[in-house]
Amino acid sequence: MTEKLFPHLYGPVPSRRLGYSLGVDLLPFKTCSLSCIYCQLGRTKKTTIRRKKYFSERQILQELKDFLKSGVRVDFITFSGSGEPTLNSSIGQLIRKIKKMTGKPVAVLTNSTLLTRPAVRKDLEAADVVVPSLDAADQKTFKKINRPHPTLKASKIIDGLIKFRKQFKGQIWLEILLVKGLNDSPGHLKKLKAAADKIKPDRIHLNTVVRPPAEKWARPLAPDELERVRLFFGPRAEVVASFHKKEKEQEKAPEDLTRAILSIVKRRPVNLEDLQHALGQTKDNLFPVVQQLIASKKIKEAVHRGLVYYESA
Repeated sequence: MTEKLFPHLYGPVPSRRLGYSLGVDLLPFKTCSLSCIYCQLGRTKKTTIRRKKYFSERQILQELKDFLKSGVRVDFITFSGSGEPTLNSSIGQLIRKIKKMTGKPVAVLTNSTLLTRPAVRKDLEAADVVVPSLDAADQKTFKKINRPHPTLKASKIIDGLIKFRKQFKGQIWLEILLVKGLNDSPGHLKKLKAAADKIKPDRIHLNTVVRPPAEKWARPLAPDELERVRLFFGPRAEVVASFHKKEKEQEKAPEDLTRAILSIVKRRPVNLEDLQHALGQTKDNLFPVVQQLIASKKIKEAVHRGLVYYESA
């Protein structure tokens, strides 16, 4: 299991919501319609809303087929990674083919910006779970937090989510990421709740800045603040919890630990415990490999809220 053999796959990573989630990355690094201040991958150099086929469908499907032969535990196959997955115009066909080929449930993590388009809503219909984001209910806040492509409007995105709910038969878990002092005021929370009431998601996931953000000044809400917001949003809302170890950790370790670590770190900052769960290794086994990667300047340390994370150098 190596980066060379599986350039479009990463993990499985321990997800707070999806268990052991095998990521499918459909885009070149930081291809996105937003440049969110909290993004764990850093700033987007140039936002885009243009959809196209970035990579070969056949190659992605073959990688997945070969990967699953390894026996590594996978609970969900998740479209996420280096940017906004719906920017890849092949996503609809890939979802359908992957479900037919593997029988595994498929999730899509999206920033919701392209759900204004009927073709994108149609593409996502075959997924089992869609996790769309909505951090802002007005244009001013949208620009501050998400720094969108200049053509994007918060009101139209909310309308797209409402339309998607009406046609999508699977689960919608609406994620709202709260940044201290920007979208957590009582007035703005009322606007977000009004939007959520119209969208009617199955769940509302409340999140905050839990990994090293693009902008160091982006601050998280405290646990008690998140709990108050949860109560305000009502019974569908939950604070997204940290990943908890399930009955078993990953049973089959990758053959090339160095490449496996690089594959994960390329897509998201992780700490040692994340790697332990994802790779089925003890911290004693992982730590020297991580230190070697730091020494060779392939990854670097980032401290966030007192915790050490590893990210691409």
